[in-house]
Amino acid sequence: MTTRVLVADDQSMVRAGFRMLLAGEDDIEVVAEASNGLEAIEKAARYDPTVILMDIRMPELDGLEATRRILAEDRGARILILTTFDLDEYVYEALRAGASGFVLKDDSPEQLIAAIRTVAAGDALLSPTVTRRVIQKFAGMPRPASPPELGELSEREREVFRLMAGGLSNAEIGQELFISETTVKTHVTHILSKLGLRDRVQAVVLAYQSGLLDQDPIPGRNGSG
Repeated sequence: MTTRVLVADDQSMVRAGFRMLLAGEDDIEVVAEASNGLEAIEKAARYDPTVILMDIRMPELDGLEATRRILAEDRGARILILTTFDLDEYVYEALRAGASGFVLKDDSPEQLIAAIRTVAAGDALLSPTVTRRVIQKFAGMPRPASPPELGELSEREREVFRLMAGGLSNAEIGQELFISETTVKTHVTHILSKLGLRDRVQAVVLAYQSGLLDQDPIPGRNGSG
């Protein structure tokens, strides 16, 4: 199936760049463009894209509010946040609002294309570097009480949850815990179900809020990025 993409960015050169980049991919098609948040909402409803590339800073309505409104109408929408700043103050709020991932505009073409495919496949994307920085930036914010559902996780599920929230892929989690990638996928499915989460990005937000990532460092991530 072709991945239908809506590019929402107020800079025409950025939109043109994405259109040119994605034109060479047989499985990806840019079906619409938007220059502001209001237009992004209208185009999302009209074209029903598989993935929305959403600039966080746009006139008339910013990408954060546009993300909220689109997801309020369609909980299944897959929104990939675009920004120049990996410490953008809106990033955490966009993730809380339900965005499926986060990429930098200066990421390599290969990374951007891979991000679109990852989100289109129903997974969520948050690079380890961005995960760590987002958590550090918002570490001083007051946290709500940990949800009681965390207590329902088994010890192994809690280990997988912590590593998943730390930005490790299923393969990396499997290597860390000496279990198969298939087993990791099963654990991830159970974790998201028990906690009522849609995807891995929401897991990051919950892990931050519950203080789970403060307890000990994520293996293999110390000093990286």
